[in-house]
Amino acid sequence: MQNLSTEMPVIALPDGAAALSVLVVDDSKAQRKMLSMSLARWGYLVEEAASGEEALVLCAGRRFDIILSDWMMEGMSGLEFCQELRRTAGDSYSYFILLTSKSEKGEVADGLEAGADDFLTKPVAYDELRARLRAGERLIGMQREVLEKNRLLGHTLDELQGVYQALDRDLVQARAVQQTFMRERRASVPGGDVSILFRSSGHVGGDLVGWFRINTHSVILYSIDVSGHGVASAMLSARLAGLLSGAAPERNASLVLSSHARRETWAPEEVAKRFNRVILDDLQVDQYMTMVYAQIDLLTGKGRLVQAGHPHPLILRGDGSYDRLGQGGLPIGLLDEATFEGIDFRMAPGDRIFLMTDGITECPDPDGEELGVEGLIAILRRHAELKSGPLLEALVWDLAAHLGSEDFPDDVSGLLFDYVGTGGS
Repeated sequence: MQNLSTEMPVIALPDGAAALSVLVVDDSKAQRKMLSMSLARWGYLVEEAASGEEALVLCAGRRFDIILSDWMMEGMSGLEFCQELRRTAGDSYSYFILLTSKSEKGEVADGLEAGADDFLTKPVAYDELRARLRAGERLIGMQREVLEKNRLLGHTLDELQGVYQALDRDLVQARAVQQTFMRERRASVPGGDVSILFRSSGHVGGDLVGWFRINTHSVILYSIDVSGHGVASAMLSARLAGLLSGAAPERNASLVLSSHARRETWAPEEVAKRFNRVILDDLQVDQYMTMVYAQIDLLTGKGRLVQAGHPHPLILRGDGSYDRLGQGGLPIGLLDEATFEGIDFRMAPGDRIFLMTDGITECPDPDGEELGVEGLIAILRRHAELKSGPLLEALVWDLAAHLGSEDFPDDVSGLLFDYVGTGGS
């Protein structure tokens, strides 16, 4: 290796800048010393190695920012040293400059293939060396910046993961609480049997289905779908559940308590009107809801319901026929002046009434085709011999088969009431 050009000026580092470490690798002691002295004058922290093997030992114990290595050395060449360094360095990176008299394109390509970043031909001029070192410093600075950003990103992702896990735990608890609103999935009352289906598409959902008894001979059935999905919808459905609680009649918005504490109820259309006022005036939220609310006299089978933008309830007759009830109606919580119409119906022993949300009828197949009312009727007829609980389970299986997945895109809920009549249990 030839001598480095003379006239090496002293170059000061910027205030506060950390000195970079440089490893000089050369089997010529004289050439190592010349380079080391120049690098030290320029403000670098310099170490030396007399061979590629010795350099690998040093690199195993610490990381050097820049490595200057002669190509032609006894034993391991600079090219072989570079290859081995890149193979064993892991995430650590050093800017590698090969010092060589080789200038053929093929040899330069070999050096780049081995992992070298730059080349200097001998004899080395100090201004050219300094320029190459500056280029290395810029690359090292960018690498350190990327590593720091990656560290901060990793730290942020760890924090977000912690937040997500905490939120997930909270949502699991919220789902458990929401399930309590529909605790009685199977129940019998004098004159009929109630079965409830509820499958939220996420941790929590905006659907609400339920029932409660007004007195010994009357029962209320309801199905509600709050607009949107997720926590906001679930919170509103929780509030509505409290307003339809049979366990707390004093807070039930559909009940009228007489002076003798006898339970009476508003007409279904009046209940819809009262809920419209609750959402618009009391809650003042940006959400609305659809609802079917039905009252059935268990002695006579006579019923009255209101349909407010909700899917049509179905009466499945004992002879295999069915009736679609309602005219559609306006959703609740959209318009101050909304009016709601009551609809009368009658059930005979052996009839079933099914209240459901649109997550059932709008469940798509893989091609996007919705199940529809006719598809739902076909499923219900296919399993008509089943009791209500198993029938609803079969409905879920058939919906999953129609969808091609058990991950329903919307909440799936419904209520099936079997009218037994006064002669039943």
